[in-house]
Amino acid sequence: MTNLRPTATATATAGVASGVRPQGEGAATRHGRARSRTGALFVTPYVLFLLVVFAVPMVYTLWISVHRFYFTAPGTDIDSPWVGLSNYRDVFTDPVVGRAFLNIAVFLVINVPLTVILALVLASALNAKIRFRAFFRAAYYLPYITASVALVAVWQFLFGTDGFVNNLLGPHAPDPSWLVNSHLAMPMIAVFVTWKQLGFFVMLYLAALQNVGKELYEAASVDGAGRVRQFFAVTVPGVRPATTLVLIYAIITGANLFSEPYLLTGGGGPDHASTSPVLLMYQKGIEQGHPDFAAALGVVLVGFVLLISLAARKISERGN
Repeated sequence: MTNLRPTATATATAGVASGVRPQGEGAATRHGRARSRTGALFVTPYVLFLLVVFAVPMVYTLWISVHRFYFTAPGTDIDSPWVGLSNYRDVFTDPVVGRAFLNIAVFLVINVPLTVILALVLASALNAKIRFRAFFRAAYYLPYITASVALVAVWQFLFGTDGFVNNLLGPHAPDPSWLVNSHLAMPMIAVFVTWKQLGFFVMLYLAALQNVGKELYEAASVDGAGRVRQFFAVTVPGVRPATTLVLIYAIITGANLFSEPYLLTGGGGPDHASTSPVLLMYQKGIEQGHPDFAAALGVVLVGFVLLISLAARKISERGN
């Protein structure tokens, strides 16, 4: 016997054809629009923050970089003539700028791998059930929240010319000493920054490790994998998104290095061996009164960081 009762699909089709919207579809649409408005409401303050703090200053920096610009007293107006790419030509032909970017490249080559490796290893160790785990977590995080000036004092006590390490090494101590040695100054700053910021990246990895299923470790153990093999086969792939975040964040913070060379080596010494681009921007723009040069250097630095960050992201996500 043929079933003459109309099906749900046929009823919905007939309703659409006649211009009558099914009741369930209208409710879902209204609910989706309400969620979209709510999401936009929460996102708006952050978008405004980005515009005010980042976008507007960046546009103003671009404007300064193509003009002859000077800082003036309030209420004083002077001409800022258009100079085109003249400031960028000065940036690319200045040997101190080249040395600053070489210094920051040395810094990143040392700091970024050390940060990723040490942070992941320590986070894996602190994620296990060990005694005094809370104490060790706090101990690693403490340098990150401590003022840089206080930590610099500790570092100078250790690695100064008459510091503890030199007294311990005796005749084997480097001459010139660590922080006034043109070959060792920037590597020492890279190690210092790694130690100072390590606790923050350990916390990032600890959060990521909570999402790695314990059953994966159990399955690897059943297959005969030891701790080292579990680390490379389960932990490393499981925290890959966090590794990408750590890489990019470490590159950005490293490229914006300022306070460490300013405090540790007296402003980029010896002979610009520890000068960073941001420190050079301060020296050129504030101390020497060339903010247009500093603005052009800042734009170049943004492009440099963007390229390095994109390359690091591609490399870290290649295994996905």
